[in-house]
Amino acid sequence: MDWGLLPVLAVMLPVLAMVLALPLGARGAERMTLAVLPIGLALAVGIAVVVQRTGAPIWHQLGHWAPPLGIAFRADGLSAAMLVTTAMVVAATAIFARAEFGTPPGAAERRQAFAFWPLLLAIWAGINLLLVANDLFTLYVGLELLTFAAMPLVCLDGSRATLEAALRYLMFALLGSVLYLLGVALIYGATGTLDIVLLSQRVTGQPAVVLAIAVMTAGLLAKTALLPLHLWLPPAHAGAPAAGSAILSALVIKGSFILVLRLWFGVMAGQPMPGAAQILAGLGAAAILLGSVAALGQARLKLLVAYSTVAQIGYLFLMFPLLAAVPEASEVAARAWTGGVVQAVSHAFAKAAMFLAAGIMAARFGHDRIADIGGAGRAMPVTLLTFGLAGLSLMGVPPSGGFAAKWLLLSAAIGAGQWWWALVILGGGLLTGGYVYRVLAAGLRAGEKSTMAPAPLAWSRDGVALGLALISVVLGFLPLAAFGLLQVGRLDLAP
Repeated sequence: MDWGLLPVLAVMLPVLAMVLALPLGARGAERMTLAVLPIGLALAVGIAVVVQRTGAPIWHQLGHWAPPLGIAFRADGLSAAMLVTTAMVVAATAIFARAEFGTPPGAAERRQAFAFWPLLLAIWAGINLLLVANDLFTLYVGLELLTFAAMPLVCLDGSRATLEAALRYLMFALLGSVLYLLGVALIYGATGTLDIVLLSQRVTGQPAVVLAIAVMTAGLLAKTALLPLHLWLPPAHAGAPAAGSAILSALVIKGSFILVLRLWFGVMAGQPMPGAAQILAGLGAAAILLGSVAALGQARLKLLVAYSTVAQIGYLFLMFPLLAAVPEASEVAARAWTGGVVQAVSHAFAKAAMFLAAGIMAARFGHDRIADIGGAGRAMPVTLLTFGLAGLSLMGVPPSGGFAAKWLLLSAAIGAGQWWWALVILGGGLLTGGYVYRVLAAGLRAGEKSTMAPAPLAWSRDGVALGLALISVVLGFLPLAAFGLLQVGRLDLAP
């Protein structure tokens, strides 16, 4: 059976839903979004099952035109895992957001609600396109769709502070887009194609291509918010609604990171760049340590979680020097790749849960000052439990998904003879424990708010956040063989 249409449908479903939702108003857009969520999740799971069972990527040539004249879609193990993660996080966030952006029967429609649902669908479409597109210009289209859908989420309330944060985000994003598009032009001029598979066969270390990869990587790092290009991320998260922050941290920054992986291990497959890989990992290590220290010093809960995102992004870039230092088919390379991808997946669930929990606490207390959340353990025990479980995964405490990811990266660092990255991983875990403990200690402390009656459990909010946190932990119980899906298509780019 030909499964090639599955990746196309994964992209077209949220696009069509977004187009149809626009004339329906806020209430209709909400219903349209909720209606397509299970279909999108089923498509993502179907792609993962097919890739797992066949042991090969799914290919589809649009219009049956082969590259370089045509455009090909390719869903490998990395795509499949991230498609499922994206569908689950989008679904959970949508259910959570109904309390804030839903339109009950008989209620007047609001501008924020009308904007939120189409933007959520656009983000979903943009990420899916980034995961399955196989040429650099189509990836650029997905990147721009993702940027211009995510930016308005930052300033939905229309306040001056959030507008300033959104403009700062836009400036960094546009800089990244210009640099990426410049690199695309250089690569096309040097090779005559933008298809990743064809580029992997034609690129032989030409200076123009190396320059293009460097420029494109710099632009993508700005969109990923890797230190020192992270200045847009904390204020953007601080002003966005809880559902918006969850999507931004869990998914949006992963889109540009996946594109960096496609450039380095797709376009430049077989082209050693160990020095550049060490630089990327050095920036990642700085993000882990400095981002964690910054999180420790924050007075506001959402800013603490935002700087935690800056730190956790750094772990994703530790896989680059490990993959560059060993043969591609080695066990060490497989562990480094799996560890990096599992970190991206577990971080998506844990950070979405953490931002949603922070949003629940801020709504209940009327603020997000860490010093003044005393009594949260009594008033909202499930919310604080959610924050703690997500924090355990970010710390890398066994048997969480974060532990599985960090253990794989740590063992790969030892196996590659680069033990210093292992020290960074261990140090980052300790610092993460410090700021997670700070929030839990404040919440469990008796305070003025401790006399509040416990809040009734709302499974549309507390249950969703807790479910995401539990998934981030349960990932650690999976046997290593279960992550074999992530290796499908990593070494063989040909159809």
